[in-house]
Amino acid sequence: MIHPSTFSIVAYDPLENAWGVAVASKFPAVGAVVPWARANAGAIATQSFANTSYGPLGLEMMEHGLTAEMTLEKLLKNDPEYSQRQVGIVDTQGNAVSFTGQSCYDWAGGLTGVNFAVQGNILVSQSVVEALADGFSSTGGNLPSRLWHALFL
Repeated sequence: MIHPSTFSIVAYDPLENAWGVAVASKFPAVGAVVPWARANAGAIATQSFANTSYGPLGLEMMEHGLTAEMTLEKLLKNDPEYSQRQVGIVDTQGNAVSFTGQSCYDWAGGLTGVNFAVQGNILVSQSVVEALADGFSSTGGNLPSRLWHALFL
């Protein structure tokens, strides 16, 4: 049975000085909504009734020196529907945050690790985001390879 879920990872590779996002979703053309990344700024994944302004606004904030946490706080503060949102952010230093609003569909949640954040909603359980984190953390190679392994291992 195919489960109608969305899960993503945002990550930073300090050796390559590169940022990236990988996402899998039931929604077609999800690449036009969820992933946002910019060199020397960071990466953002916005999902669960995605607020697409989070991408460009958040990247601009981080480009001007805000941390991932400060960026998340500002994005949520200015969004009256933040309880429906889910977002992961990693900044220029690899600081990562993941937010899941209380109105997201179960199972929904996220976690952070060194230089990455993973999040998902409409999942079977927390084990999905744990597997994403493990796939990224346990894989060597360049950032695109590690992002791919996070989604498909």
